[in-house]
Amino acid sequence: MSGRQIRIGLIGSGQIGKIHLEQYGQIADAEIVAVCDVHEETARNAAEQYHVPHIYTDYREMLKRDDIDAVDVCLHNHFHAPVTVEALRAGKHVYCEKPIAGTYADGEAMVAAAAETGKKLHIQLGTLYRNDTKAAKTLIDGGMLGRIYHVRSNGFRRRNRPFVDGYGTAAFTRKEVAGGGALLDMGVYHIAQLLYLIGLPEIVSMTGKMYQEMDMPEERRAESGFNVEELAAGFVRMAGNVTLDIIEAWSVHLGGFEGSAILGSKGGIRLPSGHPPDGKHPFSFHSTVCDLDLDSSIDLDMMDVRRHRLNADEDAYDSSQRHWVAALQGRVPLMPTAEAALKTMLVSEGLYLSDREGREVTAEEVKERSQPASVEI
Repeated sequence: MSGRQIRIGLIGSGQIGKIHLEQYGQIADAEIVAVCDVHEETARNAAEQYHVPHIYTDYREMLKRDDIDAVDVCLHNHFHAPVTVEALRAGKHVYCEKPIAGTYADGEAMVAAAAETGKKLHIQLGTLYRNDTKAAKTLIDGGMLGRIYHVRSNGFRRRNRPFVDGYGTAAFTRKEVAGGGALLDMGVYHIAQLLYLIGLPEIVSMTGKMYQEMDMPEERRAESGFNVEELAAGFVRMAGNVTLDIIEAWSVHLGGFEGSAILGSKGGIRLPSGHPPDGKHPFSFHSTVCDLDLDSSIDLDMMDVRRHRLNADEDAYDSSQRHWVAALQGRVPLMPTAEAALKTMLVSEGLYLSDREGREVTAEEVKERSQPASVEI
């Protein structure tokens, strides 16, 4: 289905920004009015490639336009909060890349600004729109898992650290810009997916350990200033006697991890491994029927075809950006991505704090100690 045209300004036209422009190009109701980047040549190149009529090097100037409904923030993590808050207060709805911010305090400020201004805040959590997430939610909502008591969040790369292994820029590897490493870059997708599926329970406490142990080219280490984790491990206690364990790897000497899992009193779910799914461990549902232990597979593709045939607005859940455009059109309510992303940031910051302190930390302690990032815009 289609509705009114949504006019969007993009802030940050680097690697991720160009991916967003590519995706908007597939949505008929999305029109990119302007792109902004502090590097004029980067903005100009993106504008020419994706046929965007206006470019800016100062996002504040772009926010003055009265013909923009929303902005899409594709900056490094510590820049999310100041730009998002200013855009919301300028009367624009905001779509922001993951994670919500580089600290919990900054993410909380973004959520508060959206509430104060009455504008929508949407965070890019691509895993929420995958067919495996939709199937898992259907089974959970249908009571097929019973009482959920433990979830496992797994994320795997064999040896694919940003910059040092030839992917992405050095900015991904420095706390001063990114806030963290594998946990904030990849873990947000898996942790947020699981928290969303189990109903966004309150976080109680966290224990975490960060590692950077594997060899890397010394010249790349020096050039990048690599001071974030390549592997994160953690354990989280949540309300309702529910627990979560986490392992997230940019680089590790193993042939793979199984996908994330959800364990319930009546059934369990194994989610696909990899992002995007690598096909090694497909979606499966596990249960006991008539004293028979069943390991069940599901035709996710046929599920998707059938839903699109039967549900008029099913396309609004095909991707994060399609959902954003549909929500701004008023076709569907906005999913709780900001809440899921903020809880994920609370977990992540709790694991970092636990690692520094060498002990378990409470969610309240993390909230009290979290500080805004000090960055120049």
